[in-house]
Amino acid sequence: MPSEEFESAAASFKRTGQDAVTHARRVAGNAKARNQRRRSENAELLKRSGRDAKSGDPTPGALRAAAERFRRARGLAVPAVPDPVPSLSQPPARTPRSGDEDEDFSQMRIMKRDQ
Repeated sequence: MPSEEFESAAASFKRTGQDAVTHARRVAGNAKARNQRRRSENAELLKRSGRDAKSGDPTPGALRAAAERFRRARGLAVPAVPDPVPSLSQPPARTPRSGDEDEDFSQMRIMKRDQ
């Protein structure tokens, strides 16, 4: 006949195991809910940013303001408002340097110059 101490220990062990499983399920459920919430927030940000649209403005004002609030809340430096971002369809303008055509980078020219 088993002693009462053994039965008590077994019941305690069983309760501890059930508590651990309950805790693990709660933590997993919370993590899953948090992950789902963040996915939906990211999807909403993508919609608002117009990722699929060819608006030409990669950072709309609402997103820029959210980024500034994020940086200020964490004590990070907030850059000054830059010049308007050029449209993605426009190639960046290249200013020609003076004398581009006159420069000779041939090997013979460089070797003679260094002597």
